[in-house]
Amino acid sequence: MPVLIAICLLILEAPAAAAHGNEGHDALRWTFDPWILAPLVTIAVFHALGSIRLSRRRHGFPPWTIRSAVLFWAGLATLAVALVSPLHDLGEHLFSVHMVEHELIMALAAPLLVLARPVALLLWGLPGAVRRRVGSGLASRGVRLAWQTLTIPVVAAVLHGLAIWVWHAPALFDATVSDVLLHRLQHLSFFLTGLLFWWAVIWRCSRGASAWLLFVTMLHTSILGALIAVAPSVLYLAQTRYAGEWGLTALEDQQLAGVIMWVPGGIVYAGATLWFLATWIQGASKGGEDAHRFRLV
Repeated sequence: MPVLIAICLLILEAPAAAAHGNEGHDALRWTFDPWILAPLVTIAVFHALGSIRLSRRRHGFPPWTIRSAVLFWAGLATLAVALVSPLHDLGEHLFSVHMVEHELIMALAAPLLVLARPVALLLWGLPGAVRRRVGSGLASRGVRLAWQTLTIPVVAAVLHGLAIWVWHAPALFDATVSDVLLHRLQHLSFFLTGLLFWWAVIWRCSRGASAWLLFVTMLHTSILGALIAVAPSVLYLAQTRYAGEWGLTALEDQQLAGVIMWVPGGIVYAGATLWFLATWIQGASKGGEDAHRFRLV
């Protein structure tokens, strides 16, 4: 992950302005796509209003709201770096940077937002009548059943894995470069299945089962990254066509993208695996709840 952050910091020094295109070095732009910017700003405003309203009602910020806010804003900032900053525009020109973008969405923003559990504060940001209606809708049997089904750990892991493998099919991945709708769907599917996956491993199953699911995810994403990195020829023709403008061959750009998925991406899942495994062993040694269960469903 330090590798991803370092790349992002370098990209953020690029000139600012606005979205897709075929420009070279001197035209990196900020992406003011309303379909991206509007949800981010709306969620940020509702969260801020909710925090203020709840603090007034409680005469201060409860400790859990402070932790939630820190995690939420870190996750939202990561999404903004991935989808709004010049990183996104450079991802249109370099496959390797596009891969950094995806890792930020799936392996950093998604778990931060899941850890924040921001729904309560977001609801408090809504007007009273709307809050009650939305709250009733979220508590309805159909919504709860859908959520419980989608966050079954095995289901969430399979959905997340399918999203990663399907969208990295060369023909489909190349299509996202020129089709804005497909590009939005790609990012949305990575983000939503990432939320489901991280919710399942953090809040839904035992620590031992979480470690197992994270290990399997690390394994199959590393295999995919390795396959991309060691491919003897260029598979992603559209995505790598501008690599020469940045001093790379198309094959080098593809290899670097595979390495980014393989190594930094794998480190995130490996680190989470080790943490869950350590806490599971610690709990088992103390006779905790996880000592007698290993639940994947």
